[in-house]
Amino acid sequence: MAHLSTSCGPKSSSKPGPTSISTIFPITKHFQLPTVSSSQLKMAAVSTPTIICSCSSSSSSSSRLSSKQAHNTKQQQQQLLFDPKKRFFEVGIGLLASSVIALTPLEADATRIEYYATTADPPCEFSFARSGLGYCDIASGSGVEAPYGELINVHYTARFADGIIFDSSYKRARPLTMRIGVGKVIKGLDQGILGGDGVPPMHVGGKRKLQIPPELAYGPEPAGCFSGDCNIPANATLVYDINFVGIYSGNRK
Repeated sequence: MAHLSTSCGPKSSSKPGPTSISTIFPITKHFQLPTVSSSQLKMAAVSTPTIICSCSSSSSSSSRLSSKQAHNTKQQQQQLLFDPKKRFFEVGIGLLASSVIALTPLEADATRIEYYATTADPPCEFSFARSGLGYCDIASGSGVEAPYGELINVHYTARFADGIIFDSSYKRARPLTMRIGVGKVIKGLDQGILGGDGVPPMHVGGKRKLQIPPELAYGPEPAGCFSGDCNIPANATLVYDINFVGIYSGNRK
């Protein structure tokens, strides 16, 4: 079967006729038409050459370009999404003081961590402050207390009361740096780490479990919402496992 490479022009409305000799042997400026035998002519009459189109319309090229650009954009978004320097993930969906958390579709998918914990927690009996905050020390730290208004590093796991984990710094493989005591995180975390109202302060190296009632968390407002789908429902009681890793080294002396 003959193979031709040709440019793509507008389609002809006329019906295709029999294959001509010039189809098999294209005539060019410096091409001498060879002698063709009768057997070759018979073969030409019944053969249909395969046309290899070497070009495409501008619309299909644009379509492929747009598709490639969209793919590259999606890859860039995903790289940014999982960049550990990205502020959203440094803060954490379950720590922000505000219930108004704007999420992109990619962020909403990435932060919707809903699965049952499989690791057993150490036995812990909560003590309760007058505010309703429950606290229980798993390990007492031997370091300094958290300085009011300064940045500290903590690892944490956040769960609903039924044990479902919805956020964790361990999933991001690095502790969270947060400013403590100035309303940057939910009230229950400020009180649970700094202490006050009968709650002892945490020390560096300490591990504490906190049970935070809705009024010290997000209250009647759902949090972490995108298009009506919220990670944290209204009036949710939240349970945090806090590991006080240390004081942020970048604090002003």
